[in-house]
Amino acid sequence: MTPLGLHHIMQEGHHYGPDPAFNRAMRRDWNSTYYHRADTQGLGFDRSHTGSDATSQYHSPLREQFDRLETCPDKYLLWFHHVPWTFQMHSGRTLWQELQSRYDAGVASVAQMRQSWETVQGKIDPERYAQVSDRLKAQEQNAQLWRQVCLDYFRKFASQK
Repeated sequence: MTPLGLHHIMQEGHHYGPDPAFNRAMRRDWNSTYYHRADTQGLGFDRSHTGSDATSQYHSPLREQFDRLETCPDKYLLWFHHVPWTFQMHSGRTLWQELQSRYDAGVASVAQMRQSWETVQGKIDPERYAQVSDRLKAQEQNAQLWRQVCLDYFRKFASQK
Protein backbone atom coordinates (compact mmCIF):
# COMPACT_ATOMS: atom_id res chain seq x y z
CA MET A 1 0.00 0.00 0.00
CA THR A 2 2.62 2.52 1.03
CA PRO A 3 6.14 1.62 -0.08
CA LEU A 4 9.23 3.73 0.57
CA GLY A 5 7.57 5.82 3.27
CA LEU A 6 4.50 6.92 1.30
CA HIS A 7 1.58 7.51 3.63
CA HIS A 8 -2.00 8.72 3.68
CA ILE A 9 -2.80 7.86 0.05
CA MET A 10 -6.10 6.13 0.75
CA GLN A 11 -9.65 6.97 -0.15
CA GLU A 12 -11.61 9.48 1.85
CA GLY A 13 -13.96 8.02 4.43
CA HIS A 14 -12.14 4.71 4.82
CA HIS A 15 -8.60 3.44 4.52
CA TYR A 16 -9.11 0.43 2.28
CA GLY A 17 -8.88 1.79 -1.24
CA PRO A 18 -6.13 3.82 -2.90
CA ASP A 19 -6.60 7.45 -3.90
CA PRO A 20 -3.26 9.25 -4.19
CA ALA A 21 -5.01 12.00 -6.19
CA PHE A 22 -7.39 12.91 -3.35
CA ASN A 23 -7.32 16.68 -2.84
CA ARG A 24 -10.85 17.75 -1.79
CA ALA A 25 -10.69 17.65 2.01
CA MET A 26 -11.62 20.62 4.16
CA ARG A 27 -8.13 20.77 5.62
CA ARG A 28 -4.98 20.70 3.52
CA ASP A 29 -3.37 18.02 5.70
CA TRP A 30 -6.34 15.67 5.20
CA ASN A 31 -5.45 15.30 1.50
CA SER A 32 -3.35 12.54 -0.01
CA THR A 33 -1.54 15.07 -2.19
CA TYR A 34 -0.34 16.91 0.92
CA TYR A 35 1.60 13.87 2.07
CA HIS A 36 3.23 12.66 -1.15
CA ARG A 37 3.82 16.02 -2.90
CA ALA A 38 4.24 14.35 -6.29
CA ASP A 39 5.34 16.67 -9.07
CA THR A 40 7.45 16.41 -12.21
CA GLN A 41 10.60 16.84 -10.13
CA GLY A 42 9.98 13.98 -7.70
CA LEU A 43 7.95 12.41 -4.94
CA GLY A 44 7.80 12.75 -1.16
CA PHE A 45 7.47 15.30 1.62
CA ASP A 46 10.65 17.21 2.52
CA ARG A 47 10.86 17.00 6.29
CA SER A 48 14.64 17.49 6.33
CA HIS A 49 16.37 20.67 7.53
CA THR A 50 15.72 22.18 4.08
CA GLY A 51 11.96 21.48 4.35
CA SER A 52 9.70 21.40 7.40
CA ASP A 53 12.68 20.43 9.62
CA ALA A 54 10.75 17.60 11.30
CA THR A 55 13.99 15.62 11.40
CA SER A 56 15.24 18.00 14.11
CA GLN A 57 12.77 16.34 16.50
CA TYR A 58 14.87 13.16 16.48
CA HIS A 59 17.89 12.50 18.65
CA SER A 60 21.28 11.96 17.11
CA PRO A 61 22.27 9.79 15.23
CA LEU A 62 18.76 9.27 13.79
CA ARG A 63 18.39 13.01 13.18
CA GLU A 64 21.39 13.02 10.85
CA GLN A 65 20.49 9.69 9.26
CA PHE A 66 16.92 10.73 8.42
CA ASP A 67 17.96 14.24 7.39
CA ARG A 68 20.28 13.10 4.59
CA LEU A 69 18.75 11.71 1.42
CA GLU A 70 21.73 9.39 0.95
CA THR A 71 21.51 7.82 4.43
CA CYS A 72 17.78 7.78 5.05
CA PRO A 73 16.51 4.16 5.08
CA ASP A 74 14.43 3.32 2.03
CA LYS A 75 11.40 2.46 4.17
CA TYR A 76 11.24 6.09 5.41
CA LEU A 77 12.64 7.87 2.36
CA LEU A 78 9.49 9.53 0.98
CA TRP A 79 8.29 10.44 4.46
CA PHE A 80 11.41 12.56 5.03
CA HIS A 81 12.46 13.65 1.52
CA HIS A 82 11.14 14.90 -1.79
CA VAL A 83 13.18 12.58 -3.99
CA PRO A 84 13.92 13.12 -7.69
CA TRP A 85 12.35 10.49 -9.96
CA THR A 86 15.80 9.69 -11.32
CA PHE A 87 17.46 9.32 -7.88
CA GLN A 88 19.46 6.09 -7.70
CA MET A 89 18.18 3.93 -4.86
CA HIS A 90 20.22 1.46 -2.81
CA SER A 91 18.96 -1.27 -5.15
CA GLY A 92 20.54 0.50 -8.13
CA ARG A 93 17.14 1.33 -9.59
CA THR A 94 15.76 4.85 -9.99
CA LEU A 95 13.06 5.99 -7.59
CA TRP A 96 10.41 5.41 -10.26
CA GLN A 97 11.72 1.91 -11.01
CA GLU A 98 11.93 1.12 -7.30
CA LEU A 99 8.36 2.27 -6.69
CA GLN A 100 7.15 -0.02 -9.47
CA SER A 101 9.22 -2.86 -8.09
CA ARG A 102 7.84 -2.45 -4.57
CA TYR A 103 4.23 -2.51 -5.77
CA ASP A 104 4.99 -5.57 -7.93
CA ALA A 105 6.60 -7.27 -4.93
CA GLY A 106 3.49 -6.59 -2.86
CA VAL A 107 1.29 -8.35 -5.40
CA ALA A 108 3.78 -11.22 -5.72
CA SER A 109 3.95 -11.72 -1.95
CA VAL A 110 0.19 -12.21 -1.74
CA ALA A 111 0.27 -14.60 -4.70
CA GLN A 112 2.93 -16.57 -2.80
CA MET A 113 0.72 -16.62 0.31
CA ARG A 114 -2.12 -18.04 -1.75
CA GLN A 115 0.15 -20.75 -3.17
CA SER A 116 1.37 -21.63 0.31
CA TRP A 117 -2.20 -21.78 1.59
CA GLU A 118 -3.17 -24.19 -1.20
CA THR A 119 -0.75 -26.75 0.28
CA VAL A 120 -2.94 -27.15 3.38
CA GLN A 121 -6.09 -28.05 1.44
CA GLY A 122 -7.38 -31.36 2.75
CA LYS A 123 -5.33 -31.01 5.94
CA ILE A 124 -7.78 -28.66 7.67
CA ASP A 125 -11.53 -28.35 7.68
CA PRO A 126 -13.05 -27.22 4.35
CA GLU A 127 -14.91 -24.28 5.85
CA ARG A 128 -11.77 -22.69 7.32
CA TYR A 129 -9.82 -23.42 4.14
CA ALA A 130 -12.49 -21.70 2.01
CA GLN A 131 -12.72 -18.66 4.29
CA VAL A 132 -8.98 -18.04 4.24
CA SER A 133 -8.80 -18.73 0.50
CA ASP A 134 -11.49 -16.13 -0.11
CA ARG A 135 -9.67 -13.57 2.04
CA LEU A 136 -6.36 -14.19 0.32
CA LYS A 137 -8.04 -13.82 -3.07
CA ALA A 138 -9.51 -10.49 -1.97
CA GLN A 139 -6.13 -9.41 -0.61
CA GLU A 140 -4.47 -10.20 -3.92
CA GLN A 141 -7.13 -8.21 -5.78
CA ASN A 142 -6.59 -5.31 -3.37
CA ALA A 143 -2.83 -5.43 -3.91
CA GLN A 144 -3.37 -5.37 -7.67
CA LEU A 145 -5.74 -2.43 -7.35
CA TRP A 146 -3.32 -0.46 -5.17
CA ARG A 147 -0.51 -1.13 -7.64
CA GLN A 148 -2.60 -0.09 -10.65
CA VAL A 149 -4.13 3.05 -9.15
CA CYS A 150 -0.95 4.32 -7.50
CA LEU A 151 1.38 3.62 -10.41
CA ASP A 152 -1.08 5.09 -12.92
CA TYR A 153 -1.29 8.25 -10.82
CA PHE A 154 2.44 8.67 -10.13
CA ARG A 155 3.35 7.78 -13.74
CA LYS A 156 1.79 11.09 -14.82
CA PHE A 157 4.57 12.88 -12.94
CA ALA A 158 7.44 10.45 -13.41
CA SER A 159 6.98 10.16 -17.18
CA GLN A 160 7.50 13.90 -17.62
CA LYS A 161 11.03 13.59 -16.29
